[in-house]
Amino acid sequence: MKRILVFIMLIFVANTWAQNDTLIVDQVVARVGDRIILQSDIEAQYSQIINTGQAPKYLKCQILEELLTQKLLLNQADIDSVYVTDDELDAELNARLQLFIDQMGGVEKMEDYFHKSIFEIKDDLKRVLKDQIRAQRMQNQLTEGIKITPSEVHEYYKSLPKDSLPIVDQTVEVQQIVIKPKISPEQEKAIIDRLNNMRQQVLSGEKKFQTLAILYSDDPGSASKGGELGFRARAELVPEFASVAFSLKPGQVSDVVKTKYGYHILQLVERKGERVNVRHILIVPKPTPDEIAQARKLADSVYNLIVNDSISFEKAALEFSDDEETKNNGGLLINPMNGTAKFKMEELPPYIRFDIKDMEPGQISKPIQTIDNTGQLVFKIYKLKSKTEPHIANPEQDYQLIMEMALRHKKQLFMDQWINEQLQKTYIHIDPYYQDCKFRNPAWLKYNQEQE
Repeated sequence: MKRILVFIMLIFVANTWAQNDTLIVDQVVARVGDRIILQSDIEAQYSQIINTGQAPKYLKCQILEELLTQKLLLNQADIDSVYVTDDELDAELNARLQLFIDQMGGVEKMEDYFHKSIFEIKDDLKRVLKDQIRAQRMQNQLTEGIKITPSEVHEYYKSLPKDSLPIVDQTVEVQQIVIKPKISPEQEKAIIDRLNNMRQQVLSGEKKFQTLAILYSDDPGSASKGGELGFRARAELVPEFASVAFSLKPGQVSDVVKTKYGYHILQLVERKGERVNVRHILIVPKPTPDEIAQARKLADSVYNLIVNDSISFEKAALEFSDDEETKNNGGLLINPMNGTAKFKMEELPPYIRFDIKDMEPGQISKPIQTIDNTGQLVFKIYKLKSKTEPHIANPEQDYQLIMEMALRHKKQLFMDQWINEQLQKTYIHIDPYYQDCKFRNPAWLKYNQEQE
């Protein structure tokens, strides 16, 4: 089912629309079996998309067709017993609500915008989200067995009008070797002792955790807030940190935790389902000049081995890189946006984009003193594996993209046929106001019952 909205807060906008336009009386505009679609459902999505500047010409017709499809899928979900558990719903609800809070700049701004408390907003969203998840799950179940062959991909590509082929932006594939200054055992012990001393001060009541975080934490984002991170899901935290955070009781202070960012102690503020709000104090090890010099020397040695063909870049990454996320993959960076190794330049972190901007495919950089994604000083050796200039999509360069387009098309054809079959045995009524809509699937109007 085509997703029109970037994020879904439909019922909120519906209520806002209803409050702001009291001259419009809500009404039923369509029925799918026993399920109804209200005018406010359409106005909700319409207002949301208009506000983001993304409204197509026949927007309300598109919205109505999407809602009709959702209701038909929900009917089937009832028959096939496709449900969403309360835990699943709460996890998805909390994730989407947090996204919306972040986009609006905080809970208070969101509450002011909708003239509702966060608890009322959450209840409204929960009703909408449950149907959306069930409908999407039902569609996935219907189409999960659909596969596509290479010959189908090529046939699909040949069937596309040339002026409808997408333009593929410039992309790059980047490999890296990361060498970090090695922190001495003595410094590591000193940091652990320092954090344990802070922990004891909190446990004894001598100092408040918030005070120590403000004074000593190396996390600039949370130190000024007394170390408080705000509510986070498990997936938003690094594993070692999350494991401890979710094991604490309110007010409890953890032992020292080591992560890729440094060393922490944590205090649980509050837990709500699968989200926690914790305070932490972070101490980041500071390499000495001698430790930095030793790391630079090792990086220079690794670079010389590679350029003199004594070792491949991939093997050097495996043997010498300190980046656990890439070393076993030949140093190849993976784009979290699409799960592939291809990045648009703007999708790369700024510090990597700056370091590779003048490189050519196959080129290997000399060691660069820079920072990693934790903000710590490291030395990096880059290899620009490939660079693809902007071009019209074609199977030779963009097979994965075209395959995904072809698979979506095949699934859509299946869904059209499924909808046609379901409409022959399902009561459908669409208000006359919408009967001149140019629905993508004309079967909606073909089987429309004009009279109740």
